[in-house]
Amino acid sequence: MIVRISRGEFDQADGAKVEEALRSSEVTLVPALRAMAGLINYYAALDLEAGTVVNVSVWDSPEHAQAMGSLAAMQAQRPVMEAAGMRFAPIVNTEVAWSI
Repeated sequence: MIVRISRGEFDQADGAKVEEALRSSEVTLVPALRAMAGLINYYAALDLEAGTVVNVSVWDSPEHAQAMGSLAAMQAQRPVMEAAGMRFAPIVNTEVAWSI
């Protein structure tokens, strides 16, 4: 299994805009993500105090995790999140060493 982690930071002053953008992205992203091969789980998390958004997804293979990078619905959300004040860190794909 592969865990894909996308992380972003924002200034607390932009928290409300980022939260609204993140929550509204669910409408278009959930159907697109559900249609992807190999997706096991997906989590979108927000910490307004720390100014952090973390998207964590679990995939059955490295190839399926990498396919996320070309998902049109996800690519369309990036400029929306950036306009709300988000600054993205590089995405990492990591192989699961163990799980519960």
